Amino acid sequence: MLKIGLTGGIASGKSVAASRLRELGAVVIDADALAREVVEPGTPGLARVVAAFSKSILAPDGGLDRPKLGALVFGNPERLAVLNGIIHPLVRERAAALAAAAPKGAVVVQDIPLLVETGQGANFHLVVVVDAPDDVRVQRMVQHRHMTAADARARMAAQAARADRLAAADAVLDNSGAKEELRDAVDRLWKFRLAPFALNLSRHRLAPRTGGPVLTPADPEWPAQAARLIARLQLAAAGDVLTLDHVGSTAVPGLPAKDILDLQLGVEDMAAAERIAPLLADAGFPAWPGIVSDNPKPSHPDPSDWPKRLHGNADPGRAVNLHVRAVGSPGWRFALCFRDWLRDDASARADYLAEKRRVAKLHGVDKSTARYAADKEGWFTGHAAPRMEAWVQRTGWQPPSSPAPEPVTGPEPDRTAQS
Repeated sequence: MLKIGLTGGIASGKSVAASRLRELGAVVIDADALAREVVEPGTPGLARVVAAFSKSILAPDGGLDRPKLGALVFGNPERLAVLNGIIHPLVRERAAALAAAAPKGAVVVQDIPLLVETGQGANFHLVVVVDAPDDVRVQRMVQHRHMTAADARARMAAQAARADRLAAADAVLDNSGAKEELRDAVDRLWKFRLAPFALNLSRHRLAPRTGGPVLTPADPEWPAQAARLIARLQLAAAGDVLTLDHVGSTAVPGLPAKDILDLQLGVEDMAAAERIAPLLADAGFPAWPGIVSDNPKPSHPDPSDWPKRLHGNADPGRAVNLHVRAVGSPGWRFALCFRDWLRDDASARADYLAEKRRVAKLHGVDKSTARYAADKEGWFTGHAAPRMEAWVQRTGWQPPSSPAPEPVTGPEPDRTAQS
């Protein structure tokens, strides 16, 4: 199933988006409703809350007096942490049970107000954030919830900052306007991303790629997008993942590139690569059939030294090449070294960009990304490899032993339904 984490700040319009997704066919799991369910009278959850805060938080009928409990924890981080430590695990357990009961191929949307605060983004194939400017949200709370502006801002301050939510988003639904505009944005997201993603996922099928080798200006959001995918991959195949890195042109600040993220997953050997292939497919990264090696480079001319597996994206909204290589192999080392060389050497970046533009122009008509990649091989072997090895000797470069830190962080993601 396709797992979507839906979130948004108070008065952002998240409930409108959730309602529309349900109408379109999604299985919607409401964390707020579950938070009430797990502390109903007679539940272990309520017993634990009473043990932590005393019987004074009970109503005369034995149920939870929510306003009284809210008054105790609001503005008190220590008490709030105690309450969250009781409620959140129970909600997650119940949500997991409901998700497991969903039919095969379903789009399961978990509506979680505190998704960012609780660090759950990596648990989902996509995180969708419903967003509105702070002043718009304050105005809504004043008009529709009869709150004072000060109270509204205090409620907002108790949640994650808007910038933090947007940084966690794979798709942003702009709700600065009318409800009908938000519903239209949800419809577009469903039609062009969620529904085809769910179908591709159920069939372990790659999303089609069109348009050919078109270079785009460097996007400062690429590193943040890669970091979100790396977190998901780490969870998907944790036992066999030795390293995970953002590599390729999109990992080099300022370098124009095709809008395709290259990631490298390091494993012990190709047996591990085969073992995790179904897990990667379930996570949204099915294998490209027939690709089992890299092209040899002069330092290691034996083709048997260059095995790999290549996975791509089931998500039609984010193109990815996931290279699975054995840690320490020539291909694994080359990918990391080439990235770091380009980051460090301005003349190397300029030469590579010139080569990319030359080859992109050659294949702009036939739109062949495969030929684009093949035609660059001569530059890699005859031009780049010896210069890169000279740089290694000069700098003493060694491959990182853990995922490399991204050199930049991106701004807010595009405020559109398909980010």
